[in-house]
Amino acid sequence: MNFPDGLLPSSWQWFAHLLFVAALAWSVRAAPWRRLRDNEQLHLFLGMCVALMVLWSIKTGIRPGLNFHLLGATVFTLMFGPWLAIVGMGIVLLGVTLYGLSGWASFSVNGLLMDVLPVAISYSLYRLADSRLPNHFFVYIFVNAFIGAAFAMALTGLAATGVLALAGAYTVDYLTSNYLPYFLLMGWSEALLSGMMLTLLVVYRPQWVATFDDVRYLRNK
Repeated sequence: MNFPDGLLPSSWQWFAHLLFVAALAWSVRAAPWRRLRDNEQLHLFLGMCVALMVLWSIKTGIRPGLNFHLLGATVFTLMFGPWLAIVGMGIVLLGVTLYGLSGWASFSVNGLLMDVLPVAISYSLYRLADSRLPNHFFVYIFVNAFIGAAFAMALTGLAATGVLALAGAYTVDYLTSNYLPYFLLMGWSEALLSGMMLTLLVVYRPQWVATFDDVRYLRNK
């Protein structure tokens, strides 16, 4: 994740610019901006962006482009919904890029992999669970927060591995031995962090979590 410049072909980067700009434009159009008119919600949104900038800056790696950090995409998605989450994580990516932690030419590739993809996975799993599983507190926490975060991290790692392999940046053998397996460990960490944060939020500040409803998940349970 956080691909530097010069790692991928320029044609890939331009194509990624088109896709990421389209995703951002759609998200800006569809986002429930009225929610952020409330000062508490606005401060919460901006605070989440700052917190994730700090989280993304804590990373480790072995070679250019082969680094690891937690995402926080599932928490952002469940708190604000997919559209505001995509916009917010775009702000996070902008912040870490300005700080020099990723490349400008690869900005959109990073945006698709670390923003749009994990948000889409997290929200898709939430919608699936919401339509197929009982409305229960523990279902919300373990499926949407815990399992959703693990899937988002694992599939993001798989996508990043595929991009690097197809681009010829590293060999498939090297990536499958020294890069992809670590996303399983990162998936556990992402799941644990997301599960704990969402548990605290829905217990003490349920009004901060857009996808959680006291009546549906707690009443008469």
